[in-house]
Amino acid sequence: MTTHILGINAFHADAAAVLLRDGEVVGAIAEERLNRVKHFAGFPKLSILKLLEMGKIGIEDVDHIAIGRDSTANLSKKLGFALTNLSRITKLAKQRLENRAQVKDVPALVAAACGVEVKRLRAKVHNIEHHLCHAASAYLPSEMERAAILSIDGFGDFASTMIAVGRGRDIEILDRVYFPHSLGILYTAICQFIGYGKYGDEGKVMGLAPYGEPAYMDLMHELVTLKPNGKFELGLDWFVHHTEGVDYSFDDDGNPTVAPLYSQKLIDRLGAPRERGTEISKRDKDLTRSLQARFEEAYFHVVNDLQAKTGLDAICVAGGVALNSVANGMMFTRSKFRRFATHPAAGDDGTAFGAAFYVHNCVLGNARVAPLNHAYFGDEFSDLEMQAALDKAGVKGAVRLDDEALFPRVAERIAAGKVVGWFQGRMEWGPRALGSRSILAHPGRADMKDILNARIKHREWFRPFAPSILEEAVADYFDESHPSPYMMLVYTTKPERRADIQATDHVDHTGRLQTVSRKDSPRYHRVISEFRKVTGIPVVLNTSFNENEPIVRTPAEAIDCFLRTKMDVLALGNWLVDKD
Repeated sequence: MTTHILGINAFHADAAAVLLRDGEVVGAIAEERLNRVKHFAGFPKLSILKLLEMGKIGIEDVDHIAIGRDSTANLSKKLGFALTNLSRITKLAKQRLENRAQVKDVPALVAAACGVEVKRLRAKVHNIEHHLCHAASAYLPSEMERAAILSIDGFGDFASTMIAVGRGRDIEILDRVYFPHSLGILYTAICQFIGYGKYGDEGKVMGLAPYGEPAYMDLMHELVTLKPNGKFELGLDWFVHHTEGVDYSFDDDGNPTVAPLYSQKLIDRLGAPRERGTEISKRDKDLTRSLQARFEEAYFHVVNDLQAKTGLDAICVAGGVALNSVANGMMFTRSKFRRFATHPAAGDDGTAFGAAFYVHNCVLGNARVAPLNHAYFGDEFSDLEMQAALDKAGVKGAVRLDDEALFPRVAERIAAGKVVGWFQGRMEWGPRALGSRSILAHPGRADMKDILNARIKHREWFRPFAPSILEEAVADYFDESHPSPYMMLVYTTKPERRADIQATDHVDHTGRLQTVSRKDSPRYHRVISEFRKVTGIPVVLNTSFNENEPIVRTPAEAIDCFLRTKMDVLALGNWLVDKD
């Protein structure tokens, strides 16, 4: 008998939904891709409807609804905190009650979204603890039969960190770090102080860090202290989240916001915070470098304790903090772990995925499915739909090529210095463009970063672009060869290869690479292979197919982005449009 499980992340940034059929992924989509609101933080109505359409089922056919939040988790820790903070608990309690009410309403909202009465739902509802969802998302779909597991982020269900061990289909929790101590809060607070306070800005600050010096390490040691057994504590005088609350809220359009997390004490120590849009000072650069260095110390304090506790050589990592690909890339030099797995949506969108898999494997007791080594779980479009979109947009000169002509033609255009919009197959799941909704360019041109920013991306000057490299060529270009299919590992570029990929080689000679497998990404692998034939370089520069918006999902969105920017070529499936 077929079993359908609907996983949901709602009322937090990166609202999303996932649909499983007998443990196989029917689809996984973040709401932002459908409603075009970046990091949308409301209810993923459109995602749920799209997944039911992809699965060709109605909501009455769903057997289980898995929600990535459990307000009953860690109750004793919540009570203990409340009893020792009675004078300031009112605001914190109000926030938690409001959030709990929203999550409780999810089944009714699912029914309303599908146009049925809630009594028509036959699905059993499961609330799964936030960090268990992260842990499940990284471990259960991986190829690891036994692995240490680390879930680490800002906060979720009153914890910021969970360590566990996975054996077969079981996950055993070993320990947690609870509110108010959090490496995610530490990182976000400093990001806010230097003017990067929008949700998701932490990745920008990670890119800025190599431009500074670790001149504020004394301060960073006051902000976070390392404790025995892999624990850590924040210097709470520097923060306000434990008194004012972690005010993750969203406006009427679903845009997420985070209230300031640092206290007046940080201003007294460092002076006025930087205002967004103003010049980045040496102080700000040095703060980011110091922050990243101290974060890495704390991160590997946790990681190495976990390795010692489990004695394993494999680790699975998820949670928003796990998006720190610089730290992840050090896993093989700063720890004894030799195998690494993560989830393509390591942030809170991934809790929808983890909740669904946790119910499938750990609640229902089903065997694990074959490992998932790619992230192509979104929707796709037919050749006729692409042709219709081109006709509707009035695009002239579009030609349809068979594969034997398409791939060499695209490779030749990239080799000639042209910027190509590459729209192929099923959309990626997670925040990275991984060769289905990507913009491709020559990695060896010194001016390509400036060209992309001036003509399309308009990004901060310090942010690097990513290299997508054939999996079999990684060891020839970087100091590590462990696969990185989701752009979650940063490696050092070999000196003799830096000229080949200077447009993706960061100021510290590193790259946040994507390794491209012929088996899992056949079309993307083929276009890079053709580029290699022309240039000798098994790498293309890859950035997301968008312009200050969520990554494009539909052919119409891709065509619109292509036409309004100075992109040169559009490869829409087998349809090719060349502005020349």
